[in-house]
Amino acid sequence: MSIRYADVEEGHELPALTATITRADLVRYAGASGDFNPIHWNERFAKEVGLPDVIGHGMLTMALAGRLVTSWTGDPGAVVDYGVRFTRPVVVPDDDKGAEVEVTGKVTAKLENNTVKVMIQASSGGLKVLAKAQAIVRLS
Repeated sequence: MSIRYADVEEGHELPALTATITRADLVRYAGASGDFNPIHWNERFAKEVGLPDVIGHGMLTMALAGRLVTSWTGDPGAVVDYGVRFTRPVVVPDDDKGAEVEVTGKVTAKLENNTVKVMIQASSGGLKVLAKAQAIVRLS
């Protein structure tokens, strides 16, 4: 899929994305990233340090939000710049359902060189988990 710069206006909404994170996903992500912090797999430890339960890796949440943009463009190389701030953790219960992360995005500006600014919203359990999440994307 190729999104054309000429066809996109400010206010254009990207197709929403809902992703589920399970404890098994956290194990796989830990292995891939090398981040074996016990807050991501040990409920007792997570609670001892003041968390409500095991939490998802922040970079995994960031990647899910980035997937919203790359799915829209069809080209991960179209992302010129991307950044977020982490506001709340994604709490991942020890059940068969896991935690859902809902991600939406909107084009908020058309910039130079066929680029657009996309503001991204991500929430889990009705709470905002990312702030100032935005991507600069080059379109065809």
